[in-house]
Amino acid sequence: MKLILTQQVSGLGEPGDVVEVKDGYGRNYLVPRGLAIRWTRGAQREVDAIKKARAAREIATLEQAREVAEQLGSLKVVLRSRAGSGGRLFGSVTAADIVEAVKGAGGPELDKRRIEIRNPIKTLGAHKVTVRLHPEVSATIDLNVAAA
Repeated sequence: MKLILTQQVSGLGEPGDVVEVKDGYGRNYLVPRGLAIRWTRGAQREVDAIKKARAAREIATLEQAREVAEQLGSLKVVLRSRAGSGGRLFGSVTAADIVEAVKGAGGPELDKRRIEIRNPIKTLGAHKVTVRLHPEVSATIDLNVAAA
C-alpha cells in the first residue's frame, strides 16, 4: 500500500514522505490515526505543500544549526508561571511555553516539536531543556522558572 505521511512516524519517515507499507499496517494503524493518507496523483499536490512548509520552518544546514545553538547557549530565558506555596507550579511548563519565553528573551524562532523536556517541569527554579536543531546539533537552554 502506498501512503503519504502527514505526521512523523518513527522508523518510517517525516511528513510529506511517500512510503510503501503492508496493507494491514496502513489500513488499520496509519490511516485511522491520521498519520497518513492514501497516495493518489491528486494527493501528490498535498505532498508538495507539506514538504514546502517543512522546508520553510526547518533549519537547513549544519552551519545554521550551529549559529542558532550559539545564540541559545548565551541566552538567559526566564519563564513566569503561576505557582503555589512551596514553589510548586499550577500545571507544568510545556514546549509552547518555552518557545514563547525564548522569543520573548530575544532568541530565535523555534519549532516546539524540536524541544525535548525529559522530566516534566513542575517547580520553580533553574532547569535545563534540550533543543534538537539538526540531526548532528542540539543545544541546551538554561531555563529559569519564576513565580508570576
